[in-house]
Amino acid sequence: MQGQNRKDIYPGLEVGIILKKDQRNGNVTYGIVKDLLTSSTFHSRGIKVRLEDGQVGRVCEIIEED
Repeated sequence: MQGQNRKDIYPGLEVGIILKKDQRNGNVTYGIVKDLLTSSTFHSRGIKVRLEDGQVGRVCEIIEED
């Protein structure tokens, strides 16, 4: 699932993000959402979030819960 819609993302959700430094190589960092930083309802490159470990990036993947 993509991370372009703010309504799909909430604190406590496990996601994959692309950090600013990884935008060129596409490395994905995984973690748990702490804060949503994008205020708009949609962003074409992904909603910007802060993970619980403090890293900030745009959501590229939402990990499905079983």
